[in-house]
Amino acid sequence: MKYIPAVIMGGAIALSGLALSGANATTIFDGGATDEVIFGSGNANGGFTLNRRDGIELGLRGKLRFNASNNPENTFNSNGDGTYSFNAGAAPGGFSFAPNSPTTPVWNFEWSVNSNYDGTGGNLGDYQFVLGIDFDAGSGTNFLEIDLFNLPCADHAIGTNATANGAGISADCSAPSGASDFATLVSQNNLGQNSWNMEFFNNAPFDGFDPNVDGTYRFFLSALDEQGTELNRTDIDIIVGAGATDIPAPASLALLGMGLVGFGIMRRRRS
Repeated sequence: MKYIPAVIMGGAIALSGLALSGANATTIFDGGATDEVIFGSGNANGGFTLNRRDGIELGLRGKLRFNASNNPENTFNSNGDGTYSFNAGAAPGGFSFAPNSPTTPVWNFEWSVNSNYDGTGGNLGDYQFVLGIDFDAGSGTNFLEIDLFNLPCADHAIGTNATANGAGISADCSAPSGASDFATLVSQNNLGQNSWNMEFFNNAPFDGFDPNVDGTYRFFLSALDEQGTELNRTDIDIIVGAGATDIPAPASLALLGMGLVGFGIMRRRRS
């Protein structure tokens, strides 16, 4: 699915000093999202690094988006430990709306949020879900953080545990009713997913990504309650080429003092 950065830009609203409470989450490597992958068509389930806790399932994975023919593959290149490995290099043709883009890597990162995977949770709008995208190729992190569902509108695929493969519903953000349609989908459903590329966020200050550079990029997905307490979290590393040095394992990093971006706002954090 195509993501338009302009949809999530605006003035900054930050929340900080968040408590953590997700230590007992169940981690599953190379798992399938409950119950299906509902974005696009032809996207297979599996390969996710999943955490399940308090009725919430969070999943992240890498995927080969551009093969030698510039076509997607259900190739996840998981190492079975929350890391995913891909070759360095730009896509041979890029996206249809950005042909031959020098900042389009061959890989995508994909996320899945299920706020009621086992019948004990709620709908997407009952929580806050924050995705962190690392733009530092080295051993540090420089996170772009996005509050996934507290946006004016987004093209996420949304559904329930009964939604079939590829059958998620997306709001038409170009329509006059786009914002209200998106808000309704978020308030009435429990499953949201999308497939994104680093190219989609090629805007200052996150405009220095180079797909040809070896590096390691961390991604996190966090669920929080209304008080800002973290209920669940999952992390992955995408290793490009030889990767970076001195990278800790995904499970070893704590989310300390995380700033959130509300209403589709983006902010940066460097460590």
